[in-house]
Amino acid sequence: MSSPALSDSLYRAAQPLWDAQLDHPFVKGIGDGTLEEARFRRWVLQDYGYLKEFSRIFAWAVAKADRLESMAWYAKVLDLTLNGEMELHRSYAARFGITPEALEAEPMWPTTRAYTDFLVRTAADGDMADLLAALLPCAWGYVVIGRALAKGPLPDDARYADWIAQYASEEFAGAAEWLRGELDRVAADVTPEKAARLREIFLLSSRYELRFWDMCWEGESWG
Repeated sequence: MSSPALSDSLYRAAQPLWDAQLDHPFVKGIGDGTLEEARFRRWVLQDYGYLKEFSRIFAWAVAKADRLESMAWYAKVLDLTLNGEMELHRSYAARFGITPEALEAEPMWPTTRAYTDFLVRTAADGDMADLLAALLPCAWGYVVIGRALAKGPLPDDARYADWIAQYASEEFAGAAEWLRGELDRVAADVTPEKAARLREIFLLSSRYELRFWDMCWEGESWG
């Protein structure tokens, strides 16, 4: 009998953190349309900054990929992030009356800065397995959330309905599934010590994902 895929074991290890995201009042508020506008505005502003740094990880992945097929896929996901997901954020900003200049000028809050610094450092200093373990809790996790919310009736607020539709889409799900398979491929023969390191990275990114919802719900500042 073959051993279970690494991505499956990582998901099981992080499942309490992922379940906590699904139960978070911010996520539930998107799903039923009751999330206060001010809180969602925080997410729009902070996630826009996050995505600029998240895109750098895929640029690193293109450079570090071990085969042409993988290079092409990383380039495709980079394009999806820069020209798809970030465009949705820009449209959100316009709905809130936020100018492109204000969106670009918004400073990162502490959690956003810490999370993106961790991601970019891992991508720069680690190998491909490290990079993939770090980015998957975002790329895969948002699809899990989007599809869970899409099972219920869409909220009347078009901003939240659009959010759910985007992250539940086949395009985003296909990208996340491919990235899972890529991690399983490049980490197929890792040592137990390396597997433990990948688990540590995956869990840390999952913790940051949960903290990101907390940050957008509660607000945050540098003091």
